[in-house]
Amino acid sequence: MSQMIKAGLVGVTGYTGMELARLMVHHSSMELVCATSRSEAGKTLADIYPFLNRLPLGSLVITRPDPAELARECDVVFLAVPHKTAMEIAAALLAEGVKVVDLSADFRLNDQATYEQWYATPHTHPELLAEAVYGLPELYLDKIMGARLIANPGCYPTSAILGLAPAVSAGLAESDGIVVDAKSGTTGAGRGAKVPFLFCEVHDNFRAYGLPTHRHTPEIEQEVSKLAGTPVTLSFNTHLLPIDRGILSTIYTRLTREATLDEVHALYTEFYADKPFVRVLPQKQLPETRNVRGTVFCDIGLVVDPRTNRLIILSAIDNLCRGASGQALMNANLICGLDPDEGIPMAPMMP
Repeated sequence: MSQMIKAGLVGVTGYTGMELARLMVHHSSMELVCATSRSEAGKTLADIYPFLNRLPLGSLVITRPDPAELARECDVVFLAVPHKTAMEIAAALLAEGVKVVDLSADFRLNDQATYEQWYATPHTHPELLAEAVYGLPELYLDKIMGARLIANPGCYPTSAILGLAPAVSAGLAESDGIVVDAKSGTTGAGRGAKVPFLFCEVHDNFRAYGLPTHRHTPEIEQEVSKLAGTPVTLSFNTHLLPIDRGILSTIYTRLTREATLDEVHALYTEFYADKPFVRVLPQKQLPETRNVRGTVFCDIGLVVDPRTNRLIILSAIDNLCRGASGQALMNANLICGLDPDEGIPMAPMMP
């Protein structure tokens, strides 16, 4: 048996940290040996996550984040901490030869000025922006496999970019006038206590938020522009669903020419034929969040409306798994020379 890869997790107490802990229980080639939190240091993982009781991982003692200790103990480290914090830890770990998968936004944007504009903070390690690989395996598999710093994509961008990629790259959808109308479960807002996300504020309610300044906008535009081969400015609109997990993005595009549903479906099927974690659904079947819950699948449905000359793309993911921790684990697998699906659940959590 080959030697286990040792992994660290900085920021174990958020929802993304919780999801990573859940996934690592089943990994046969990677072991979580360090989990850090300033507020819960000294406790075991089972103390804060009772679902880990009587499982080996539950006995792991949480420590305070220390890049030097992480570098001594780990081959790869996940950073599940807020932007600005992540860039400092990442730089320290990379200097010690440790591979990093960053779940924050600190390395997703290629342009320093764009990052500083949208996140209202200086980027203290811009020299790493050119090195960081955007961790969307369907588009950047070869680059990911040779990388030491992965910028794990945001949840909304994952859904939107995977939905748009085949049509935009083939020139079938116009590059202007794109509207991404996206809805997310409340875990996307993080685990901190905030009044707008309390149960009584969310339950039996549905509302928009972050219009038109959501920070995922430049990330989507950056990647869609690369696919289109021209600068793309799109309308990105977000809404909060009264569910725990899931994102459903309804994407409106204008066709550059007449096209049938058969033709568009064939294009998408071919584009994702060798990309097993994107499922192009049968014609006239539309995606639902429950069918991807707890998995890294992205389900895509397609509608051609000849009356308005629109291609409508529907894309569903689990915001915590495909949109964060599961995708991070796929990326860690790839940079460590493992199969991308190791430790990844394939069947959704039902009902």
